[in-house]
Amino acid sequence: MTNLQPPLSPTFADARDLGFSTRHRVGQVTIERVVESEYARLNPLELLPDATPELIAENLAWMAPRFQDPQSRLLIISMQGFVVHSAGKIILVDTCVGDCKNRVRKDFLNKEWGWLGKLRQAGVEPEDVDYVICTHFHVDHVGWNTRLENGKWIPTFPNARYLLTREEWDYWRSEAGRPGLDRTGDYLEDSIVPVVRAGLVDFVATNHVLDAHIRFEHMPGHTPGLIGVRIDSEGQCAIIAGDVMHTPLQCRYPDWSTRFCADQVLSRVSRRRFLDTYSDTGTLVFPAHFPSPTGGYIEKDGDNFSFRYAAAEQSMEDVT
Repeated sequence: MTNLQPPLSPTFADARDLGFSTRHRVGQVTIERVVESEYARLNPLELLPDATPELIAENLAWMAPRFQDPQSRLLIISMQGFVVHSAGKIILVDTCVGDCKNRVRKDFLNKEWGWLGKLRQAGVEPEDVDYVICTHFHVDHVGWNTRLENGKWIPTFPNARYLLTREEWDYWRSEAGRPGLDRTGDYLEDSIVPVVRAGLVDFVATNHVLDAHIRFEHMPGHTPGLIGVRIDSEGQCAIIAGDVMHTPLQCRYPDWSTRFCADQVLSRVSRRRFLDTYSDTGTLVFPAHFPSPTGGYIEKDGDNFSFRYAAAEQSMEDVT
């Protein structure tokens, strides 16, 4: 696996600043990344329990500087959502960390990322959104479901239907999900429950079909109801892959689940299936946390896999 990409600043905050394409066309559908934050933030040994210092050092040559900061050795992680335009509808996939949220993790605590302003730069007002899809209920995928107004959490997208899976709702409302909420801060209460109470939620199946181009794909393990959002149009295919993997290290080592996985064994199974399914198919893959430009292709690499960015092959029109 080689790295021929230009260096990435660890303080990078917006893909447009470095000239990366944020918009991709898949047949009649467009996908636009809206980055909340992106910088070197996670120790790989914290994220990946099966990793060792020796293996991390062995892979630094191709991981740095795009995926891992060579000085701090921290993984460069993007927090971002995806705006999908399909069949005349605006679909928002994942809503990042959010502003003014009371969180245990310091780099999430009461931050003001200004992500709604970036969404507006992408031409989308909150009132324009028709559907909000959360690939799963982790803190960094649900935050902008709500915003703070007069001390109360209210839905950010008042005209949208929030499409959530019953598996996620039931799990995080059970005792099994409680340790995850305690670890991060109870994001269910400030980012999920308010939209349920507002009557904006449709609980849908993990194989839900939204329209002629968009359907869900169940990839359980990281969480019970984790889904990818697959787009098929005019013979082209893409998938917004949620947290089936967090770093390209998991392409080289598919059995490495994260410490945040609810079921590490099932997560391995889903990841292996995902990589086998989409390798060497030309499918444009958007793993939620891969740094800019995020979208790329999975390729078979011996017994495992590699990840190749698609940026050089994407048109830059309509990006500025």
